[in-house]
Amino acid sequence: MKNLIKTPAQKDTNVSIYYEDQGSGQPIVLVHGWPLSGSMWEYQVPVLVEAGYRVITYDRRGFGRSSRPYSGYDYTSMTEDLHDLIEKLDVTDIILVGFSMGGGELARYAATYGTSKISKLIFISSIAPYLLKTDDNPDGAPEVVFHEMEENIKNDRAGFLKTFGEGFVNYEDNKDLISQGQLDYNFQIAIDASPKGTLECINSFGRTDLRGDLEGIEIPTLFIHGDADHIVPLAPSSQQGHQLVKDSQLKIIKGGPHGLYLTHKKELNTLLLDFIL
Repeated sequence: MKNLIKTPAQKDTNVSIYYEDQGSGQPIVLVHGWPLSGSMWEYQVPVLVEAGYRVITYDRRGFGRSSRPYSGYDYTSMTEDLHDLIEKLDVTDIILVGFSMGGGELARYAATYGTSKISKLIFISSIAPYLLKTDDNPDGAPEVVFHEMEENIKNDRAGFLKTFGEGFVNYEDNKDLISQGQLDYNFQIAIDASPKGTLECINSFGRTDLRGDLEGIEIPTLFIHGDADHIVPLAPSSQQGHQLVKDSQLKIIKGGPHGLYLTHKKELNTLLLDFIL
């Protein structure tokens, strides 16, 4: 368990990014989703470590044990944090994995810093490339969806996150796959995050157009998505991403909700190992 202290460019505060570095071998960096932290990877880390990989998880700024600055929740700043972590650890030949909002960091990293240090990209239930419905992105979600999320966070963050957590895993359909205890744990992670960071990230994952970022990717890339994901619709996200990234793969997990890393962890872990081994 370690901390990375960085001084962000053009920011007036230092930001400390918490990360954990376990195992040895080819490095895998796991980027978590919203509104969680690196703790979400509890059921993936041991599988990957035991398969012979060095697994690095970290908490996005504003979440988990990282600093909680009042600004810098745009993808450019958050990807700079990822870049600084990679530089600090001096790792190469990285398998970079992003869940949900974390897919945005993968796309922006590839577009900004290139892929010379990255061997493979894996997008899981990813928001990339573009969630907002526009004239040229008709399968996206209407603006009102993100506006309502923002209003709910402003007015009753705890109440919203409680309900969101159930929809995250399609709880009514998956009670035999996930416990109430796990739901409570997810809620605890989410409610402990920075209220400002939780709010600002909605704009980033909801309204950032990453289509151009994905188009330049030329390394092996895998998209994994559940066909029962009611949080991030498949069409504007993984399906569109698969179409944009040349020679990429798209794997659909039948019955998988957004939080399939919990409900369908065996299927997910098998897909991860099949792609990276």
